[in-house]
Amino acid sequence: MENQVKRGKIFIVSAPSGAGKTTILKRIINEIPNLYFAVSVTTRKPRPGEVDGVDYHFVSVEDVLEMFRKKELLEWAMVHGNFYGTPVREIEDKINNGKNVIVDVDVKGFMRIKKFYPEAISIFILPPSEEELKRRLLKRAGKEEFDEDLKERFRKATYEMTFKDLYDYVVVNDDLEKACKEVKEIILKHIS
Repeated sequence: MENQVKRGKIFIVSAPSGAGKTTILKRIINEIPNLYFAVSVTTRKPRPGEVDGVDYHFVSVEDVLEMFRKKELLEWAMVHGNFYGTPVREIEDKINNGKNVIVDVDVKGFMRIKKFYPEAISIFILPPSEEELKRRLLKRAGKEEFDEDLKERFRKATYEMTFKDLYDYVVVNDDLEKACKEVKEIILKHIS
């Protein structure tokens, strides 16, 4: 009998903007053996320090439209005027080779991926309070008060938080070290 590679697991992580999801994922991704980040595509420009192919695949609108046409995106969203999406290949290639994959998506992306991969384990990162979320959004934007863009981001964040009960796990990021430890323990529990 031929040796079959055990299929990898999929972990879906979502959070409202400002909850600390990216920081948590960057901290734990290299601490867990055989866990890989599914790199999304985006049409937005790279932020300082972001690396193409590591943080995102930075692509043109034409590239995304071609991916739509070829049905190469598992999920996608338009966020603040830019496309974001998860290429099917980013997940399938890894899990079919026994690798575990972590996917960073919004709540709509979560629902779409869960539809195709009902066995996926989902984690929602929650800020400790709405006041703290406001503070984090202001700090990230380098502003002292909310403008229309930040008001829209806050509205979207509070809307996304209403979906938290659909996830397998909810982790409150009131202490970064504690939140990283909790997310790491959840993942290790499922891949051990």
